[in-house]
Amino acid sequence: MNKRVVCLLLCCLLASKAFSQVKHTFEVSDGAFKYDGKTIQIHSGEMHFARVPAPYWRHRLKMMRAMGLNAVATYIFWNYQETAPGVWDFKTGNHNIREFIKIAQEEGLMVILRPGPYACAEWEFGGYPWWLLKNKDLVIRSNNRQFLDSCKVYINKLADQVRDLQITHGGPVIMVQAENEFGSYVIQRKDISLADHKAYSAAIKKLLIEAGIDVPLYTSDGSNAFEGGAITGTLPTANGETDIQRLKKSVNQYHGGKGPYMVAEYYPGWLDHWGEKFEKVTTEGVVKDLEAYLKDSVSFNLYMVHGGTNFGFTSGANYSKEHQLQPDLTSYDYDAPISESGWVTPKFTAIRNLLKKYVSYPVPAIPEQIPVIQIPPVKLTATVNLLNLVNHMTPVVADTPETFESLNQGTGYILYSRKFSQPINGSLDIEGLRDYATIYVNGQKVAELNRQQNKFTCDINIPANARLDILVENMGRINYGSEIIHNSKGIISPVVINGKNITGNWKMYKFPMSKTPVLSHSAINIKGNPTIYQGRFKLAAIGDTFLDMHTWGKGIVFVNGHNLGRYWNIGPQQTLYLPCCWLKKGNNVITVFEQQNDNPQHEIVTVKAPVLDELR
Repeated sequence: MNKRVVCLLLCCLLASKAFSQVKHTFEVSDGAFKYDGKTIQIHSGEMHFARVPAPYWRHRLKMMRAMGLNAVATYIFWNYQETAPGVWDFKTGNHNIREFIKIAQEEGLMVILRPGPYACAEWEFGGYPWWLLKNKDLVIRSNNRQFLDSCKVYINKLADQVRDLQITHGGPVIMVQAENEFGSYVIQRKDISLADHKAYSAAIKKLLIEAGIDVPLYTSDGSNAFEGGAITGTLPTANGETDIQRLKKSVNQYHGGKGPYMVAEYYPGWLDHWGEKFEKVTTEGVVKDLEAYLKDSVSFNLYMVHGGTNFGFTSGANYSKEHQLQPDLTSYDYDAPISESGWVTPKFTAIRNLLKKYVSYPVPAIPEQIPVIQIPPVKLTATVNLLNLVNHMTPVVADTPETFESLNQGTGYILYSRKFSQPINGSLDIEGLRDYATIYVNGQKVAELNRQQNKFTCDINIPANARLDILVENMGRINYGSEIIHNSKGIISPVVINGKNITGNWKMYKFPMSKTPVLSHSAINIKGNPTIYQGRFKLAAIGDTFLDMHTWGKGIVFVNGHNLGRYWNIGPQQTLYLPCCWLKKGNNVITVFEQQNDNPQHEIVTVKAPVLDELR
């Protein structure tokens, strides 16, 4: 056989393979979801790829299939993809959205994308990049040209990554959400006309279409918020709705008198805040609601089916009249059917058994759990006092304290420092504290102020020629409600002592903690001083584990360069999840930044299961 014949046969083989690949269809028509022309019910679960280590994506998606689901929904967080102004990351680790979508397709799941630009999701600033706050002419979530121009850049960048992964191009993406829970926001922002709100949401839809999103678009809101949130020509879905007749009535009103009907966020669990008890949702109630949906052909998306973890500084916060700030936990377990560490729960088993009775497609076996280990106590052999690090740093000097945003820092900590030539004492007031401050006079801790507890005032006694240090932590920008527009961090109003604004020669030292702090030496561990600890340990075998932080105060932990997130002794969370994929056989390094240091530590220990203590 000559080379030309071989070449022709090879070309024919490749062509036949290409034509043999089935290209599926999905549409919203005749009041139904139709896949390849056949009416289907969507049984979806929400999982955010940013909250789960990339090596675990496939395991978690297999868990979803084994629970009986046929789709996965995921938020895309703008500030997670644009890591700095004009710097985009769609390739590394958890940022690789294309890989996540492809794995979902390989595991037999349809994909629903929720790109925002506003996400909420108990995520820092609801997914918005913090630097949007620097532009005083930009008004987020509004029909504002500067904001919409920024949204256009984001949407186009994202579309470049997912356009060919839509079902219209052979991929698994069947639907895309336009904005998110906008009707609820409209109700809160009565200072803006409904016409302006509608112009904004229509503009977001237009940007998505112009970017090449050609699968069906949908909106999601509470049933009482469709007036402000529904977009003409877009499927409305309801969040948290268990009254099926009310769901149908709301959808019919804004969708030509017919379905399909979908609860885009059904809550089998709920979110948790620092200083409050863990929220729980009963398995019996979840099964009852889901069975009602299954019997009445109502599609649903479990928010969350698997919550994952707010690693690093990604957790957001809520706002209430009782608490100016309700910061979200590091754990995003959510009391979900698949636990934070990917384990089967009784809720998982109950939903799996229910779905197996109703679905026509096969439900695969449950994948094996990732191994769990307990590490012997790790000795912390090196410590550095953060207050001493400023001796080797160049500060920003200003007449008054500046915000994180003014200092071009998004997250972490800032130390505000000032020397006093004359003594002063009385009441120290930092009404503009955002969010948590530890106060030192000449290196001695004298108070802690805390926006979560609405504590902005303390007594102070500053001798002559003394130094006042205020270490301020950003506990996460508000991610929900009208207060989202007031999200500057640091100290945003004058520092006041005895009614007098303290001005002149404020020095500000930036500690973004975006990377593991480097300890060049070990120093005396001073009680009450913010201290960086470090220790090393060796492993012969690796597995998932949990750091037990209940004897510590408040801070963050790095392991092998990965920021596991915050711990805080007020609870309810007392352990930090440490994934196996971030450990190494051989040498490992753990670094802890302890802000309070009221109980200087010598070692850190692990446990084989999360400690879910209620608030003490």
